[in-house]
Amino acid sequence: MSTSNTPLNGHPCVNMSRTVERLVTGQATSDGAGVKLSRILTQDLQHRLDPFLMLDAFGSDKPDDYIAGFPDHPHRGFETVTYMIAGRMLHRDSAGNEGLLQNGGVQWMTAGQGVIHSEIPQQADGVMEGFQLWLNLHSSEKMNVPWYRDFQNDQLPQFQTPHGVAVTVIAGTSHGVQGAVSRSITQPIYLDVHMPEGSRFEQTLPAGHNAFVYVYRGDVRIAGQAVPVQRMAILANTPQADGVVIEASADAKLILVAGKPLKEPIVQYGPFVMNTKEEIYQALADFRDGRLGEKA
Repeated sequence: MSTSNTPLNGHPCVNMSRTVERLVTGQATSDGAGVKLSRILTQDLQHRLDPFLMLDAFGSDKPDDYIAGFPDHPHRGFETVTYMIAGRMLHRDSAGNEGLLQNGGVQWMTAGQGVIHSEIPQQADGVMEGFQLWLNLHSSEKMNVPWYRDFQNDQLPQFQTPHGVAVTVIAGTSHGVQGAVSRSITQPIYLDVHMPEGSRFEQTLPAGHNAFVYVYRGDVRIAGQAVPVQRMAILANTPQADGVVIEASADAKLILVAGKPLKEPIVQYGPFVMNTKEEIYQALADFRDGRLGEKA
């Protein structure tokens, strides 16, 4: 699909859009202490969407679906990115970090060598909605010291295109706007895109990046393919394509995620993601013996 070369916000537009390779429907499940959610990026897609390991969408106005939250649990070997569209969640971890994630905010946590944390809702009613994305770490970074940061909504870079599309840049760069977080190895791009009816959004993407779009309001079209609400569109890795063009025939909201694949072995056991079985055994032993998540 060819598009105009007219610059947008002073930056080149997409010459050829990626197409939709396939549409994915999330799987209803629960996690933590019974929090109901939809698992969109599942374990069988980890190699296809490398460096991303998991994407969960949660959203409910029924307190019983979320009120118990996610009590203390461990992680090692990857990063978690929690984007709270609505609601309030308190984070505490074994590194001594504490933060309140609320409407429009992002929590970025690098588990690295290991952290034990909890995420507990701070509301008794109302809507709780958001996403948690797991981003893998390179083998050279998996045992790094844990890192954590909260970004409130007004700390996240945002812009609006001439078409009226509102974009929040959580990671990477969009139309010259640098996101809140950057990573040199996985080079993630994470955008929240709000599109009014009849609008169009173009995002350049490196040819080697794996990428997907998840529509959480309305529906859109990508290179002529309809992407309905609550569907993930895996974008084809077409060598000639230099980005993606998204069109909204009605008001729509979506996240656009892309990253450079690590092309390393992925060995996962629950909340631990390493490169070998031996490293998983070590993570389990460290957790059992109280060494995982201990302060240096």
